Amino acid sequence: MSQTVAGRPELEAARLLLERMGISPADLLQVRPARPLAPTFAEYVPVVAAAVSPGTRRAYGSYWNRVVQAWGDRRIDEPRPSEIEQLRAQVQANVVARRNNRGGRSAVEHLVAALRCLYRRAVADGYLDAADNPALKVDKPRRLPSTRRAIGDVRLAEINEVAASTGDDPGLDSLLIRLHTETACRRAGALALRPRDLDTDQCLVFLREKGGTSRWQPVSPTLMRHLLAHHAERGDDDRNGSLLRYRDGRPLTYRRYDHLWARIGQHLRWVHTQQISTHWLRHTTLTWVERTHGHAVARAYAGHTDGGSGSGSTATYVRATLHEVAVALAGLTGEDHPLAAEA
Repeated sequence: MSQTVAGRPELEAARLLLERMGISPADLLQVRPARPLAPTFAEYVPVVAAAVSPGTRRAYGSYWNRVVQAWGDRRIDEPRPSEIEQLRAQVQANVVARRNNRGGRSAVEHLVAALRCLYRRAVADGYLDAADNPALKVDKPRRLPSTRRAIGDVRLAEINEVAASTGDDPGLDSLLIRLHTETACRRAGALALRPRDLDTDQCLVFLREKGGTSRWQPVSPTLMRHLLAHHAERGDDDRNGSLLRYRDGRPLTYRRYDHLWARIGQHLRWVHTQQISTHWLRHTTLTWVERTHGHAVARAYAGHTDGGSGSGSTATYVRATLHEVAVALAGLTGEDHPLAAEA
């Protein structure tokens, strides 16, 4: 009894101190729930891969596989930033040397980005705190300016000629080259096209591309006729299915692009030497549009969303209209477009 009475001043002092700190006795009784045991990389990578978009899975899949090879049996909360840096150095040292190799910077950038994606999911799933994310404590290399550039008219004509006169399906390849040249779309945008995405009255195609963006893009009447003919010959009654198909009706895949440019490179040495790809057609078209019709129209033509880090707030007020994009397309193709007259 005497000890309890003697201890009251200390208890009162502690209570007063807690009040000044804004802490109640109930706060002291709150017990943080136990954190779930973190899975291994071999267990968790398939979970993350199943949760992301196909584009993300395609970009990071090989790097997640590399992580599983190195740390498959380890729990995801075990590696420290220094270990990620060691893995980064190994990946950079073992990168396959290609003609357009830039010291393995792209591989290192993708590895770190893949790990950051994985750890963002781990934080959201409650396996570790955001402050404990080791991938955020490892720098990505600064991205160098792209070596891609616009292709000159003579060179572009050579590409079209080879595409139309070689290979097992020159009609398909010519259609791909024209589609990307007119719309400046990415490969994913072309492969995602469906018959229902064709507005034949206004000569528009609906593109779904990078980052979940989508837009109506003008095409020439000639290209629209070829797209419709392609669907009539190789498509079926499913208007939600793939528009672009092989002769046997199978939907087109990225492999067609790989084979196309490899074949063109066999006939045109400079294509092989410079590693020309479909994305160079996007550069070519957008460069011409920007030089001829200005930055705002080129931005709309490219499907770039407003509010990008380099666009500035002015982009919100100087957005180009769809009709202006149609005018640019008409100038590019030399064909009248239904929307160009309304600009």
